[in-house]
Amino acid sequence: MPASNLNRKSDLLSAEIKSEIDLWLQKYPDDQRQSALLAALRSVQHHDEQHYLSTEMMDAVADYIGVSEIAVYEVASFYSMFNLQPVGKHEISVCTNVSCMLRGSGEIVEHLEKKLGIKLGESTADGKFFLKKEEECLAACCGAPMMQVDHVYHENLTVEKVDKILDGLEKKK
Repeated sequence: MPASNLNRKSDLLSAEIKSEIDLWLQKYPDDQRQSALLAALRSVQHHDEQHYLSTEMMDAVADYIGVSEIAVYEVASFYSMFNLQPVGKHEISVCTNVSCMLRGSGEIVEHLEKKLGIKLGESTADGKFFLKKEEECLAACCGAPMMQVDHVYHENLTVEKVDKILDGLEKKK
């Protein structure tokens, strides 16, 4: 048998990712290891330069946790927080549910599309920004309209506030 076949798929995971997954695995009984799956996938995606879950990395998580690969694919494809294709560095999600819609989220989306030169579901050519597809609800109705940028909430948005947020990202690296 070739030496490359002796390696486990989980060998693709860095020590840092394995450590983060282990923290979550400790919270659950051994027969409930699948309960750590959301946190494991989030960790893998967070550490990926292109902010997505490749099939190889999902297989590595399945191997490490000890669940079937299809169980991992089902979770990753169900939740909108997981990206299955490479995306821009900064991930932008705008809530378009009723409260946000009534308070101007449509204008915010239009402004972002124009400013960034992309549509919902696309990344900028330079790889800096990814404008996620519509988010049904991000649970911040009292601060509508709102968006998440890299999982940080920004509420009571105006076009000017959006520009300031994006400009601040440009100054960070």
